[in-house]
Amino acid sequence: VQLQASGGGLVHDGGSLRLSCAASGFIFTSYLMTWFRQAPGKEREFVAAINGNGRITDYADSVNGRASISRDNSKNTAYLQLSSLKPEDTAVYFCAAKPQTAILYTRPSSRESKYWGQGTLVTVSS
Repeated sequence: VQLQASGGGLVHDGGSLRLSCAASGFIFTSYLMTWFRQAPGKEREFVAAINGNGRITDYADSVNGRASISRDNSKNTAYLQLSSLKPEDTAVYFCAAKPQTAILYTRPSSRESKYWGQGTLVTVSS
C-alpha cells in the first residue's frame, strides 16, 4: 500500500498549487480520500475530503471557496487544487485514505484514516 503526495512548493501570497496523491495497493474506489495539513507548532487539521465516487466533497471553513478536491479513479489519484493561497496556508499537506464503510458521509478524523502519504510541503510567502 502506498500513497504518494506531490505538488507542494513555494508560492507567493495569492498563488495557486495543485497537490496530487497517487495511490496503489488497495481498492481506491472503496476509500474516502482526505487531505490534512499540519503547520509548524500546530496540530494536524482537516482540509478536505471526497468520497469514493467523487460525488461528495467536504471542506474546512478555512479553505472553503479556495480549495477544490477531486479524484480520478481511473488513475487512482486524488487532487487538491488550492488557490488564493495565504501565508497561513503554509503547512505540510498529507493525503490519507479511510475505508468507506458507512452509507452516510461523516467528516473523517485523523484516527479513522487507514493509510497515509508522506506529506508535501506548501510554503506561501507574503
